[in-house]
Amino acid sequence: MVRHIIAAIAGLLAVWAIVYMAQLDREVHKLQRIHEVIEKSKLEVPVAKGQTASQQPQSAGGVAQKEESEAEKKLKVLKEKAGRMSAFDVSPLYRRNCASCHGINGEGGIGPKLIGKSEEYIHQALLDFKSGKRKNYVMYGLLQNMKEEQLTQLSQEIASFAQKLKASQ
Repeated sequence: MVRHIIAAIAGLLAVWAIVYMAQLDREVHKLQRIHEVIEKSKLEVPVAKGQTASQQPQSAGGVAQKEESEAEKKLKVLKEKAGRMSAFDVSPLYRRNCASCHGINGEGGIGPKLIGKSEEYIHQALLDFKSGKRKNYVMYGLLQNMKEEQLTQLSQEIASFAQKLKASQ
């Protein structure tokens, strides 16, 4: 009787281990997909500076050329607006990795508000996300290839946002 109970427990543990490993495997695949999305988003499209609609190939009737010219004007206005949205300068490291979710000045957006947080708090949060202690697949994907000095640089910069905002006003 005792042997049967022990065998049943061992069987249940084996099934549990298999299910647990399958869940871990799914998590790894999620992380790989997130990493692939992040890598795809890093692609930059080269654009020749100074190229205007008049340098584009001529199209029938000039209609497409006129549409391209209007699109270029709209793009220029958007770029000017985006440049004014920042109350102060941020590093390319922050702009590339953090601004899309946390806002250009750390005011929050998709991600939480960062402005006003201490350097120690931010640095520990970055380390926790990188190690997986705090679960957020986007943060994990962004931070997994960052070096310790980059994490320190980000935490120092983000901690200085409140002072920079006061100085700019």
